[in-house]
Amino acid sequence: MLLLLVVVFASVFLVLALVLFASGAWASDRAKQTLAHLESALATKVRDSRDLIVDIRKSELLSAVPMFNRWLLSFKLAPRLRMMLYQSNLKWTAGGLLMMMATAFAIVGYLVYLRTGVVVLGLAIGLIAAYAPFLFVRYKRRARFDQFEQGLPEALDLMVSGLRAGHSMVASLRLVANESPDPIGPEFRICFEEQNYGLELRTAMENLITRVPLQDLRIVATAILIQKESGGNLAEVLEKGGNVIRERFKLRRQVRVHTAQGRLTGWILSFLPLVLGVALYLIDPQTVSLLWTRQIGREMLGTATVMTFVGALIIRKIVNMEV
Repeated sequence: MLLLLVVVFASVFLVLALVLFASGAWASDRAKQTLAHLESALATKVRDSRDLIVDIRKSELLSAVPMFNRWLLSFKLAPRLRMMLYQSNLKWTAGGLLMMMATAFAIVGYLVYLRTGVVVLGLAIGLIAAYAPFLFVRYKRRARFDQFEQGLPEALDLMVSGLRAGHSMVASLRLVANESPDPIGPEFRICFEEQNYGLELRTAMENLITRVPLQDLRIVATAILIQKESGGNLAEVLEKGGNVIRERFKLRRQVRVHTAQGRLTGWILSFLPLVLGVALYLIDPQTVSLLWTRQIGREMLGTATVMTFVGALIIRKIVNMEV
C-alpha cells in the first residue's frame, strides 16, 4: 500500500512538473519572439525587417501547453468550452478546465477505490467529482446572464434618452457602453467597436447575440435591425421593449415564489439519500459497506441512484416554467 501511494504521488508530481515546464518554455518562446519583433521595429540591430513576417491574425489559446493546445483545436468541443468560459467571465482556458476535471476524477475516484475497493463505485463518484468544475462554470455563466438581463432595461432607457436627445444609433450604443456597468457595458462596447471599425451593424448585433444568447436581447437586436432597414420610431420601440422586460421580471418572480416549495422538495429528495448514506457509513461502516461488497447491494445501489436521478429530473421539469 505504501509503495502504491509513493507511485501515485510521483506520477502526479511528474505530470505537474511537465505541465509547468511546457508552459514556461512556451512563455519563453513567446517572449523571445516579441523581443525580436520589437528589435526589428526599432531597428536596434542591423537586420532586414522585410524578411520578418509578423502574423497579426487572431489566434485562440485553449491551453498554455502548445501540444495540448493543438490537440484541443482539432475538436469542436474546445471552442464551445472557450465560449462558455468567456460567458462566465472566468480567466480560465479550455485546457485548464479539462485538466481540472481530469484531476478531480483521478483523485476522488482513487480515494474512493482505496477506501471501498470497488472499481465501479470509484468511477461513478469520480465522474461526479469531475463534473463539479463544469457545474461551477455553468453557475457563473447563468449568474452573469441574469445580471445582464436585469440591467438590460436600464441600458434600453439610456439608448432611448440618447435617441430622443438627437444622437444616432451608433452614438447611443457608445453611450450604453460607457455608462453601463459590467456585464452590459463591456459587451456593448465590443459591439460598438466592431461596428465602428467597419463591421456591418447586423454582423455586430449577431456577434453580440452569440456572446449573450438571451431572448430579450435577441428581440432588441431584431427591433434595431428592422428599424435600420424600414425606418420608424426606434426610441418608442425600445421604450416599450424595456417595459415588457420589466413585466416579465415581475411575472418570473411570482412564478419562483409559487414554485419555491417544489424546488426545495426536489433538492431535499435528491441529496437526502447521499447525506444519509454518508452519515450511516460514519456511524456503522461495516453494515453500510454491504451495499458495495455484495452483488445484491451493488444492484440496489445502482437502481437507487438511477431512480433518484430520474426523480430529480422529473421534479425539475415540473417546477421550471418558461416565462
